[in-house]
Amino acid sequence: MTPDELADRLDHAAMKIGPAIQKAVKHTGEMGIARIRGNASGRPGPNVITGAYRNSWRSQTRRLPYGAVCTIGTDLPYGRRLEFGFVGTDSLGRKYNQPPFPHVQPALPYITQTLTAQMRLAIGEVLI
Repeated sequence: MTPDELADRLDHAAMKIGPAIQKAVKHTGEMGIARIRGNASGRPGPNVITGAYRNSWRSQTRRLPYGAVCTIGTDLPYGRRLEFGFVGTDSLGRKYNQPPFPHVQPALPYITQTLTAQMRLAIGEVLI
């Protein structure tokens, strides 16, 4: 391969890398949500009563010039209490003695592995 051919190939890859990474990050976010929801479907995570908490988990992917960032979370205020537990009185005067029911922390290794695999696929797809 000549230097000009290599330069053309790298220019082509630079044009494709952003969308490929964005797709990979979005997919990882969706898979992370699925894992967290699965972990929030009973012990050792929180039990399901109505399903509202489990269904409140969302992923939001935002594009960057040559990549993306994904935020995973819930907007329900008791999410942290379920994950980490809480002993004491809240701001409304309610008393809690709730143990932690981890469901996010156990999903993190899976999310990390998924993101790593997706990045490898994206880079491989762009460089081929």
